[in-house]
Amino acid sequence: MRLSSDREGLKAEFLSRHGLADAERIPLAGDASTRRYERLSRPGKASLIFMDQPPVETAPCPPDATPDQRRLAGYNAMARLAAGRVDAFVATAGWLRGQGLSAPEIVAHEAGEGLAVLEDLGDDLYARLIETGTDEAPLYEAAVEVLAQLHEATPPPVLEAQGAAWPFLTYDDLALRTGGDMFLEWWPKFSGLAPFSTDAEAEWEALWAPIRARAEAAASVFCHRDYHAENLIWLPDRTGVARVGLLDFQDAVLAHPAWDFSMLLHDGRRDVSPERETAALARYLEIRSDIDAQAFRADYHALGALNSARILFIFARQVAGFGKPRYEAFMPRTWRYLERCLADPALAPIKAWFDTHVPREARR
Repeated sequence: MRLSSDREGLKAEFLSRHGLADAERIPLAGDASTRRYERLSRPGKASLIFMDQPPVETAPCPPDATPDQRRLAGYNAMARLAAGRVDAFVATAGWLRGQGLSAPEIVAHEAGEGLAVLEDLGDDLYARLIETGTDEAPLYEAAVEVLAQLHEATPPPVLEAQGAAWPFLTYDDLALRTGGDMFLEWWPKFSGLAPFSTDAEAEWEALWAPIRARAEAAASVFCHRDYHAENLIWLPDRTGVARVGLLDFQDAVLAHPAWDFSMLLHDGRRDVSPERETAALARYLEIRSDIDAQAFRADYHALGALNSARILFIFARQVAGFGKPRYEAFMPRTWRYLERCLADPALAPIKAWFDTHVPREARR
């Protein structure tokens, strides 16, 4: 494996090997991850997307690892599981396309080097379309229909496509606990609060443990894990669920069906109104009329609260740990989502924990 200082040379050689040496490379906006994207423009041919996922992440989760082994391996093995790997992306993309969904075609890939060339699904991200006045209602309805179709399918233990294979792991108690507990570490560092006391941390664990247990017990569906308006592309020339282009699904796991709804409807980067949330949940429960609607809504609120706390930790770490202040703008919105979830009377003890330990002036 080459050193990062020679990464540009490695990328140029990769493109040359795959007949793309003459393509113009146009950088695209990045996100909070270590991935980088470029658009490859070629005269008279369709553009492509060049994905660069440097092999700098800690190791992914081995399928048979114990919780203690995962803790020793680091954050990805504990919480992310797939660690953003190119082989995970390729294998997952193949499975999604096999379900009739619009994941990008993989033109070329070398997983060991962390490089891939993908079909270009265009620039019509949900977030950009809505910003410019497109009616969001049909976009969200189509996104819900994608989730409903995914939740009717049972992914295999190992996803395989185009020579790539990736174990499809469960978003289990350890993964859920790791993401939630990082709030305890990072929110004081960001907000200036004193570190949480041992008693506060013990109460936190007692409150969340039964919710995590419910989530692991019901982990039965494909979960994109980053399913929101920045990762969905509108493809109106296609039909049905194929109208929704899917991006950044390399961290997919087997999870509770409510998790991706929290990602979609508790979107830290844009406001999703209570009315849109209500309509989306109603549409899903209309399609999946066989499931217990009351139980689903209860789990949606509980897991939405846990997910919002996890997202707040991510934003806090970006600001306080990595010096990226732009993420601070997303925090008030995420707090509003958390408070919306905690309005469920069943979550009153968790609401009381936040009211006691994170006063209003520290929620920013």
